Amino acid sequence: MDYWLGLDGGGTRTTVCAEDAAGTELARFEVGALNINGERAGAAEEALAEAARELGRRGLPLAGCVSLAVGAAGISNPQARERLTGALAALAFRGELTLAGDQETALAGALEGRPGIALIAGTGSIAYGRSEAGETHRAGGFGHLIDDEGSGYAIGRDMLAAIVRAADGRSRPTALAEPVFRQLGLEPGSLPELVRWVYDPARPKSSVAALAPLLQPACEAGDAAALGIARRAAGALAELAEAVAVRLGLGRGELAPLGSVLLRCAPVRDAFAERLAERLPQLRLTAASRDAASGAVLLARRALPAAAGGGEGAPC
Repeated sequence: MDYWLGLDGGGTRTTVCAEDAAGTELARFEVGALNINGERAGAAEEALAEAARELGRRGLPLAGCVSLAVGAAGISNPQARERLTGALAALAFRGELTLAGDQETALAGALEGRPGIALIAGTGSIAYGRSEAGETHRAGGFGHLIDDEGSGYAIGRDMLAAIVRAADGRSRPTALAEPVFRQLGLEPGSLPELVRWVYDPARPKSSVAALAPLLQPACEAGDAAALGIARRAAGALAELAEAVAVRLGLGRGELAPLGSVLLRCAPVRDAFAERLAERLPQLRLTAASRDAASGAVLLARRALPAAAGGGEGAPC
């Protein structure tokens, strides 16, 4: 049986989704991280092989896939693309292959292929849009060292900065300190321990981003530092959205807010909605209809529509 396949490759897991010619979901499961540009050699190949094995167990051999789309961060790297293409060929995939950034699959799934903008604020931050004419533009997403404002990482970093500023007298005490020290398992108020934690060379940026959920309780308590961080994050995210909307003429279109910061941190989400209403009053906030794995399947269908797939039993 011919089928269309989408992979949403994340840093910790990969979601696999298969659909038939009618758009009926045939399979959905998770495998290991795709980690295209990760430090561990062979991680992407292992994830693809794991996906192929599970598909085979479900009666969907990879040889029957007529079109496959993979969405992942860093996929524009030519070496990464070559690795993926080679790994899939070794697994007997002979269909149409689409390699896309994870922001592309997120947008496709969120708006079910309609023009508009996806604003993603998780560990990092990026806005990506597609116009009615098919033009695309991205804003942000250039990494935590020079960008990613409004992200979970940026919020966590700003919380840590607020704590040290309050401790040395540059600002007033903040309610952020106690829960942060507790979550990190550090001696309360110990700046040397906090600094060692921050500058540990093995510390992943996700550990800093994991502090972001502590922002909301402090905002609800009226903490000035926390409220300021929420406002800055909201302003940065509004800038991302505005940059894409203006470039693509989508000021009257749709925007899907995605990622843990926009979906789970009410102070940032609400402040962002207010900023957006001020700057782009006709841009509509739309809840995501489907996830990025479904978006990847949609891109696979766009590359090879069902009518061109050959039908039941056609050779691949």
